[in-house]
Amino acid sequence: MASEDALPVLKVLIIGPSGAGKSALLLRYCDDQFDPESTTATIGIDFKMKKLAVRGKAYRLNIFDTAGQERFRTLSTSYYRGAHAVIIVYDISNKKSFLSMDKWIEEARSNASPDAVIYLVGSKLDKVAAGGRAVSSEEGKAYADSQGAGFCEVSSKTRENVRRPFVEVVDQIVQRPQLLAAATPASSSTGLNLGQLGSNYSSACPC
Repeated sequence: MASEDALPVLKVLIIGPSGAGKSALLLRYCDDQFDPESTTATIGIDFKMKKLAVRGKAYRLNIFDTAGQERFRTLSTSYYRGAHAVIIVYDISNKKSFLSMDKWIEEARSNASPDAVIYLVGSKLDKVAAGGRAVSSEEGKAYADSQGAGFCEVSSKTRENVRRPFVEVVDQIVQRPQLLAAATPASSSTGLNLGQLGSNYSSACPC
C-alpha cells in the first residue's frame, strides 16, 4: 500500500453564497462535527485535508472552503489555480441561494481549468421535514444536468449524503486522465500559501 507521502493530492474547492452551508459540509465531512449554533461566516479561506479511497486507490484531498461574501472573492479566485474539482453549494431552503448558481458556475468556469469537475450540492436537506424546502430536488438536478455538473442533496446536521459529493467528485477526476495527471504526491509542494488563508485557517489530519 502506498505510503501517506506518496498519495496523489487532489485539490477541491467549495464555493457558493454566504450562508449556504459550505463550512458545515466541510466540518461534517472532515471532522464529523456539526455546530447548530454556529453563524460565523468564513473569513477568506478555510482549509482541511482528508484521505479518501475510490476504486481501490487512496487519494489525499486538500479541500478549500471559500468565503461567499463579495469582498473576499478577489482573494479566493487565486485558489482556483490547480483545482481538480469545484463543489458549488446552495441552500435548498433559500430560493435566492439557488438562483445565484449561474454566477457561481460562471466564476468557476472562468477561473478553474476547463477539465475541472463541477459538482452542485443542495444543502440543509434536514429542513425538508419541517416544510422548509424552497428548491425541489428535481429542479436542482435538472439545473445541474443542464450545466454538465454532478448533483446531490446533503444534510450536514444529520450526515445524510455528506460523503457522496466527495466520492463522486474523485470518481469523476480519476476518469479524466489529463486531470488526474496533474495530481501531485503528498510529499511534494501542493501550492499552499498558508499566509493567505485568512483568519479562519484550520487543518485536519486525514482519518
